[in-house]
Amino acid sequence: MIPRLALGRLRGMLRRFPAVGLLGPRQVGKTTLALALAEEARGRAVYVDLELPSDRAKLSEPELYLAQHEDKLVILDEIHRLPGIFATLRGLIDQRRRKGRREGQFLLLGSASIDLLKQSAESLAGRIAYLELNPLSAAEVAGTEAGAFDRLWVRGGFPDSFLAGSDAESFLWRSAFIQTYLERDVPALGPRIPAETLRRYWQMLAHNQGQMLNAARIAGGLGVSGQTVARYLDVMVDLLLVRRLEPWAANAKKRLVRTPKVYVRDSGLLHALLGIRNLEELLGHPIAGPSWEGIVIENVLGTLPGTARASFYRTSAGAEIDLVLELGARQRWAIEIKRSVGSPAPSKGFYSGCEDVRATRRVVIYPGEERFKLDAKTEVMPLAGLREEAAKVAGG
Repeated sequence: MIPRLALGRLRGMLRRFPAVGLLGPRQVGKTTLALALAEEARGRAVYVDLELPSDRAKLSEPELYLAQHEDKLVILDEIHRLPGIFATLRGLIDQRRRKGRREGQFLLLGSASIDLLKQSAESLAGRIAYLELNPLSAAEVAGTEAGAFDRLWVRGGFPDSFLAGSDAESFLWRSAFIQTYLERDVPALGPRIPAETLRRYWQMLAHNQGQMLNAARIAGGLGVSGQTVARYLDVMVDLLLVRRLEPWAANAKKRLVRTPKVYVRDSGLLHALLGIRNLEELLGHPIAGPSWEGIVIENVLGTLPGTARASFYRTSAGAEIDLVLELGARQRWAIEIKRSVGSPAPSKGFYSGCEDVRATRRVVIYPGEERFKLDAKTEVMPLAGLREEAAKVAGG
């Protein structure tokens, strides 16, 4: 088992909140993480899998069942299978507050943000915190084997894909995962979209990895309206499979791009959608640069708290920053992502963008291992260096 960095954050949240929602796509490791937490509790936790009819039957009278485990952490997996339970949880939490218990009562696992956020927004307001569990990160696989990052880049961070016996087995797993998600999981989570239509849409997003969303072109390719394309994107974002990176928009005097950029969040799923099976095929494919940019962005954002803001910056005049991080009132980092080891210097548009956004820090991320200054204000560093520094700022 690869230790997950999210475990420490999860423990901390449960010490501060009576309920925590652990969100993430299927097969990302939510259940494994929850069971590890239950094992630590040594008999002070109970796990209920709501996909099992026998476990759902236990909650036919939820208030009665949960009252029997008042002194334990109750883990409810696939919480969307039990609509309406949030009102019961609210009542139990408020009862226990009056008795002096305020922390660590319920851990709710969900495969998407759609149902959890909608159903719990009102019922558990002020009583619940959310933690998103991402696929394996570069920090988590570092040191597991030689070339771990390249393996993570090619296969993605879903544990079964990353740990597969070969690239071929990993590719088959990801292909089956995509098919299952489209045919079973998406309909089960609410949206009624034809599986083949959603597959074509997902593949179109993959071909346009890291580019601004051209809704009109995609709508024409699918034979649907622009509104339908926007609805499909909302579904994929809510399922935590696609990232919509919004443009930075604080400077009203500049002619800024207003369209978001879109990324398939897991690089392994991106490559499976494009038929890329191994590192050799990836390096020879035009998607290599945007794919590397995507995995860097996911690894950086995975270290940040929910209060951090991420965006990109682009003007019609050519100023451009791949990633703008706002880490508080006085911390605004401008990040350029380069896959080149030999010449990681950014373009003039990056420097002009830094002046526009008034960046307090300028960083170029590249695949090398050394850190060095390009000039008095701009530093080149590997991904691990930026992750560590962003984590320090987030922790402070």
